[in-house]
Amino acid sequence: MTEAAPQDAPDTQEEAPEPAPLPWADVTPEHFQMLRLAPLPTDRNCGARPLRFVQYGYAERHNKDTSLLRMAIQLPGQKVRKEQNHLDIWVDHLEKRVHIGPDSGLQIEPLNRGLGRFMLAHAVSWAQRKWSHYRVEGGALANKDALNDDTRLRRDHVLNSHGLAVEYADAQHLKGRYVELQVGELKGGWSTEKVQRVEILEAAQMLQQAEQTLQEKEAQLRERDERVSKYRREDSGLRFTITCLVAFAVFQAGLLIWIATHR
Repeated sequence: MTEAAPQDAPDTQEEAPEPAPLPWADVTPEHFQMLRLAPLPTDRNCGARPLRFVQYGYAERHNKDTSLLRMAIQLPGQKVRKEQNHLDIWVDHLEKRVHIGPDSGLQIEPLNRGLGRFMLAHAVSWAQRKWSHYRVEGGALANKDALNDDTRLRRDHVLNSHGLAVEYADAQHLKGRYVELQVGELKGGWSTEKVQRVEILEAAQMLQQAEQTLQEKEAQLRERDERVSKYRREDSGLRFTITCLVAFAVFQAGLLIWIATHR
């Protein structure tokens, strides 16, 4: 009796497991502050930069393996894309590493108003409070930011100002990345001339002053309207008087002509 041919051994090579999904996907900002964006001269790339007020919000989450700082900027009366005005700082306590997200990069609207540095400064301060010995992962920079030299230089300046060194793999400065470094080497701070935090009492005072100014303007408008109405009444009276005088003068002239022709 012949032996059966041995079956092919099963493929023992296993596919690499996919990384576990990050927690807190649905977390949204829970703490909010008002920011005042100071008026700045018109920029040739961004256009007019008037006085604006925006809302900065953030939320924190922690467990034994991971920590998260999620930040967002909201604009009154204006919607932005999902990937805009959003910054996540992920801390891996097992690997002692910090990752900056989203991977598409920090996209800020409105541009060139100091909001990017403001958010990065808060990220640096938050990470350095407990994890200065951790490492910040390096990351690739979006190619679209390198298509315009002014945009690329502005982006690189912001990153360099916070201690993130930028290097390029090509002479055209298209394939850029920021290099890995220790959290303690990062630099905080932002341009307080461009972005100022507005506290609740200060915001209340601003609203109260605006309301008072509005009431004063309304009183001035009422006073002006009353003067205009008075002038209109006087003008109507003068027009009636002039009309009567003209009619009387015409009548008198006609009467004199009639007398002169009937003598």
